[in-house]
Formats: sequence, structure tokens, C-alpha cells
Amino acid sequence: MRILMLNHNVAHSGGTFFRAYHFGREMARRGHEVTLLTISPRRRFGFKREMDAGVQLIETPDWLWGRGRTGWDMWDTLRRLSYVRGGRWDVVHAFDSRPVVIFPALSLRRHGIPLILDWADWWGRGGTITERPTGAAVRFLFGPIETYLEETFRTRAHGTTVISSALRERAISLGVCDKSIALIPQGSDVEKVKPLAKDECRRALGLPLKAAIVAYIGVLNNSDAELLFSTFEHLLKMRPRCRLLLIGNHKTRVPEIPGILETGFLSHEKYLEHLGASDLCLLPLKDTISSRGRWPSKINDYLAAGRPIVASAVGDIRQLFEQHLIGQATTDNPESLAEAANALLSDESLLEVMGQNARRVAENELNWSILGEQLEAHYLAMLR
Repeated sequence: MRILMLNHNVAHSGGTFFRAYHFGREMARRGHEVTLLTISPRRRFGFKREMDAGVQLIETPDWLWGRGRTGWDMWDTLRRLSYVRGGRWDVVHAFDSRPVVIFPALSLRRHGIPLILDWADWWGRGGTITERPTGAAVRFLFGPIETYLEETFRTRAHGTTVISSALRERAISLGVCDKSIALIPQGSDVEKVKPLAKDECRRALGLPLKAAIVAYIGVLNNSDAELLFSTFEHLLKMRPRCRLLLIGNHKTRVPEIPGILETGFLSHEKYLEHLGASDLCLLPLKDTISSRGRWPSKINDYLAAGRPIVASAVGDIRQLFEQHLIGQATTDNPESLAEAANALLSDESLLEVMGQNARRVAENELNWSILGEQLEAHYLAMLR
């Protein structure tokens, strides 16, 4: 098949870019011809083309900056419309429905090319846009637009992929046929993220060998940040020597709590070492519409790194923990999360078993190769 994928993120940035990229890579491995359009980090004119893991990656020019450079630019939209005109593809897969994605996708649909729509975040109607630190004016102006874009075109697609059960139910409520929906969560890159020996990682990073160390990776929204820091404060009362590693660029204000270590941006090697140095990883999620609707992609690296997890039992995460002994899922309050973490930190043999189980889940259920096979089957079913 000749597959066109459309994405609204800056290249190599944002969870949905990596969702599209890894799906594209798996389709290429299966012998399909894949083109992925994504936004250039800096270009305002002209396309940048390169082959990446068998995928023709095309970075499109965009005149906006910051949060605006996330699929809203009309210039980028027009350039993409021009690019896809006359293109010969067997299927177009649109990842979410910002203007730079949905309008080129609908243009191709009008010319008879089957359309698959992916849904990976609950943005509007009380979702993610209400939790981001964008300001009331931005939420007031863009909330209705975001809701319109993510809901209006769902029934135009021949097939749908969703990242969570909540988005599957929302799609059905909008009139999407349930038989045309494939629920495919975010995958784990088990080739690039692997378990490392904890003591060796701590020695390499100069971290204490005997202290309890918990980790959190990536960006924090406001409600999850508050829950994380409150959880750690409660954990410190039980374990005063405990450390919290904030791995990567979290983009939030960190309170003055002892034991918090911020890494900032890391090379891939150092990223894996910091994950490997932890006893367990934290996934605090407030039970909100946004959290129920998304799949928190950081859990995929936690699993691939073979680290036990303490998480809020929210959305599809609850079912994952019910099916596998990979950690502890509890209510979304700091006392419960801290108590769960403390209990696991007291049992090293159980932590080891949970870590091994976590890696098996990454390899045998959430491996991108397995999810790519599911996506290929969905394409073929929708094209019949």
C-alpha cells in the first residue's frame, strides 16, 4: 500500500508525532510505501525531505511559533493542500484533526482516497485545553474551535483509530460505527529503551546506592504536577532520604521540596541511565476527562525500562494494572500514591518481579511491531 500520514506536531516532538512515526516505520517494515507530513521546527518556506527508517519524512513550512506551531497555520495548511493535490495514495491516515491535518485529508477523501482518522487526545469539551497553562483568553477562544475540529469530521472517515476506550466511546456517541474503530494504544520502543542495572546507573550518575529513588519523565500539566509533588511530600515523611528524579524537560514550576533532582534535557544514553537508576516510576494522574481520554505515553518507557510503576487508576491504565503485576494502581490522591510507593519500596524482591513483568508487557503487548500488525489489519479491513 501507498500510505500518507498527516501529523500536526513539530517533527520529533510531541506524543502524536511519535505515534505516527512508529506506525509509519512498522508499515515500511511490512513493505508498504509510507510518507509522513509533519511540521518543520524552523522552516517558513520550502519542504525538507529525508528517508528515516524507511519512511519518507517531509517537514512542512510553518509561520507560527510556540504553541501556535501545532497545526493551526493557514500557510502550512495551504502548502500541504498543494503538496497532496494529485498524489497517488491507497489510504490517508490523519492523526488528530487540526487544520494542517484535516483539510488536506478531506481533500484527498473527496478524490476517493480512503480516510482513517486517529484520535489520541481529548482536547476540547472540557479536555486537555482546560488543563494546559495557556490562559483563560486562549481557552475561551480556542476551546470551541478545538471541540468543533475534533468532533465534526469523525463520521467522514472510512475507519478510525483511537488511543483509549474513552475516545472510542466518544467516537461512537458522535455516530462513528463501532465496527470501523480500532483501539490501539501507544507503543513501547523496546529496541531503544531497555532495562539497565540499577547500581551501575547510580554509580555512573553519582547517585546514592542505598537511597530510595523514584522517577517521573516528561512534561507535567498543572493538576498532575500538583499531585506528583504532594505525593512526594507524603513519601518523604515515610522515607526522609528518598529522591525524586524529574527526567527531561517537565515545563513546570518546582516547589522547594528537599530531594527533588531535575535533569533537564538529556542525551538518550543519560536518559536511560536515569530511568535505570530508579527503584520505581510514578504516574500520578488526576481523574479528569483529559486523563481518561488519553494514554500517558511515559508509561511505555517505564515498561520498556523494566521499572515497576505506581499510578493513578484512571482510564485504561486501571485495566492494565488489573491484568498485569507491574506495580500498584490506586486512587488519585497523594496519600494513597505515597503509601503504595512506600509499600513497594519495602519489598525489593517484589520490585524485581514487577520490573520483569513490566518489560514482558512492553515486549509482548505494547511492542510497536505488534501494534503495527494491528494497524495493518485495520487498514486492510477498512479498504475491503
